[in-house]
Amino acid sequence: MSKNKKNLIRIIVSCVLFAAILVLYKFTPLKDFAIVEKDGFNIAEGIKDYRFWVYLLSFVAVYAVIGYDVVIKGVKNVFSAGFLDENFLMTIATVGAFFIADYPEAIAVMLFYQVGELFQSYAVGKSRKSITELMNICPETACVLRDGKEEVVSPDEVEVGEIIVVRAGEKFPLDGIVIEGSGSMDTSSLTGESVPRSFKEGDEVLSGSINLSGAVKVRSEKEFVDCTVSKILDLVENASSKKAKAENFITKFARYYTPAVVICAVVLAIIPPLFNGEWARWIETGLTFLVVSCPCALVISVPLSFFGGIGGASKQGILIKGGNYMEMLAKARTFVFDKTGTLTHGSFGVTKIYPEENKDEILRLAAICESGSLHPIARSIIEYAPKVSADGYALTEIAGKGIKAEKDGEVILCGNAGLLADNGVSFEKTDSIGSAVYLAKNGVYEGVIIVSDTVKENAESAIKKLKYQGARTVMLTGDGSAIAGKVAGMLGIDEYKAELLPQDKVAAVEELLKEKKSNETLCFVGDGINDAPVLSIADVGISMGGIGSDAAIEASDIVLMRDDLSKIAEAKAISMKTLRIVKQNIVFALAVKLAVLVLAVVNIPGVMWYAVFADVGVAVLAILNAMRTLRTK
Repeated sequence: MSKNKKNLIRIIVSCVLFAAILVLYKFTPLKDFAIVEKDGFNIAEGIKDYRFWVYLLSFVAVYAVIGYDVVIKGVKNVFSAGFLDENFLMTIATVGAFFIADYPEAIAVMLFYQVGELFQSYAVGKSRKSITELMNICPETACVLRDGKEEVVSPDEVEVGEIIVVRAGEKFPLDGIVIEGSGSMDTSSLTGESVPRSFKEGDEVLSGSINLSGAVKVRSEKEFVDCTVSKILDLVENASSKKAKAENFITKFARYYTPAVVICAVVLAIIPPLFNGEWARWIETGLTFLVVSCPCALVISVPLSFFGGIGGASKQGILIKGGNYMEMLAKARTFVFDKTGTLTHGSFGVTKIYPEENKDEILRLAAICESGSLHPIARSIIEYAPKVSADGYALTEIAGKGIKAEKDGEVILCGNAGLLADNGVSFEKTDSIGSAVYLAKNGVYEGVIIVSDTVKENAESAIKKLKYQGARTVMLTGDGSAIAGKVAGMLGIDEYKAELLPQDKVAAVEELLKEKKSNETLCFVGDGINDAPVLSIADVGISMGGIGSDAAIEASDIVLMRDDLSKIAEAKAISMKTLRIVKQNIVFALAVKLAVLVLAVVNIPGVMWYAVFADVGVAVLAILNAMRTLRTK
């Protein structure tokens, strides 16, 4: 039987006994002792009557059932450094209520406290369970082929180069290369992407992904400790060690707040009655202060909010390495992007052919001329163009200009504008983004092919989302100003800096850091491999497409496991929501506690009940509010 279930049964039994005692004293001769007035009942006279002892021992028995564990912990804590916890405070408050003859109230306060603790335990457990289930991506076993036989072992026993058999519905235990079989796999636990990914022989598969097809054989490429699933789990598990400023503030606040309130409680219970003699009233006021003083609403809900936010982000394929980075991302106002590999695909491709009606002939001529070249631009044209034969053509490379192909009197020119100008060919220069490859045959201009690093499909919408959130966007690139300006204009980026060497990018980010306001942060978004120096100096480093990339996970503070720029705005939205919930909990808890303390001082009737709400009730509400961080849309 679970601990929560046992406590629920104990609470129900205590409620029944408590109700029975109250009914018994209301309808029997013992009713004279059912309600003991502080000023109207003489304890010294009452103890001579057996009814008093029945009355007292009945409530003590119920109190023992419902509060024995709290009292034991409270007494044990007296001998520890951190004895001013909720158990000690509740013990003093309820035992004090017994001493001033508030027996029913002492029981009711402890009962309500235990109900709150049960609800709080359930709420915290549910939150942790959600994150545990979310990160339950670690495979427990691996089926390895050894000496021609299948052997089931722990993933950390598999060596690099061994062959693993993964059947339908099973998780890939390690990162590896498919050597036999094909199909699709579910990578949602890693990337948050619900659409399955297809794979074939020669493709890489990542640990934690689920095989949706038939049995496949995979050659392990890494030890388990270095695999994607291990790094992700380690990252999430250690995220709680990097606390946000709000978490550190609450820890320090509780350290001074609780002792201060306890001292106030003692002063209120002793000093005023020395002058007016109202000991019962001021002792109750002091006991109320003790109940209110427990800061559990803050010390539980604030870390839980960040924990939930990190878990919710992980569910969307966004790995945040700690609450401190989440807090800084929420305050980010400047987002600096590397261009190549981040805003663009980082590989050359044919993006435009002009004139369109002469497309086939232009590609045929280009394929002939570029057939023997290994240049990236040439290879991109070869891959795009239909296959043609260049047999019989004499290819001459003209340094810095292009290629001339000759056969049976046919002369083809393929290169930059200088090549055509040198050969007296009339043509019209293009201003399209990218590298222009001009084509001419027998002195007549045929057209132009534009080869460029293509912009990612979701880049423009991602920039729009960030600007909608009030962000300033900056692009850094080593490309020329013309290309940089057109890419920035196409995506709607506010500023750009072009023709930068790697060390120039560091200097540019340092300059932007000096320009920002003190209460704002700067994020740098890169591919996590070539941008490590810049990622390290930014307030928050975000790496794109980190799935399977050790460099990305190590170099940045936030890793987007899927190559999706829109996840940046989503990560910021989750961080802002988390920080908003944290502030709500802090303000709400402190306001309620302060209000109850004021009510206690002015002697409002039934203030002990308000005190219990200010402790347990506020904690439960704050935790429920914190759990909203788990829900992301």
